[in-house]
Amino acid sequence: MREFSRTDRVGQQIQKEVALILQREIKDPRLGMITVSAVEVSRDLSYAKVFVTTLNDHDEEKSKLIMKILGEAQGFVRSLLGKRIRARIVPEIKFVMDTSLLEGMRISNLVDQVIRDDNEKRGDDPQEGQED
Repeated sequence: MREFSRTDRVGQQIQKEVALILQREIKDPRLGMITVSAVEVSRDLSYAKVFVTTLNDHDEEKSKLIMKILGEAQGFVRSLLGKRIRARIVPEIKFVMDTSLLEGMRISNLVDQVIRDDNEKRGDDPQEGQED
């Protein structure tokens, strides 16, 4: 159990530091607003998946460009991270686009649409749906 909390602590520290690095050190204007939504660290602390979200997740071309830029900056980000965190091993970083927020919004919109459709149906025929 102790190892689990350690990877969590390291992940949180990496999340905070990488967010600051992306905000302050990476000067590429094509990145726009990027949020580090989560970090998953391997048990041995040698790898870290850094999940990022952007304001324009729905634009696939823009997302690909952002991932390309982040991929090229991985070594630079890792070297800065190594100077900021106190760890024997600085994990290899892999950036991953986090689509969970976008997917959650899509599902929420689908549920809202079904509710609207259902309410419209009930408005047309009030007897429908009362048999249940």
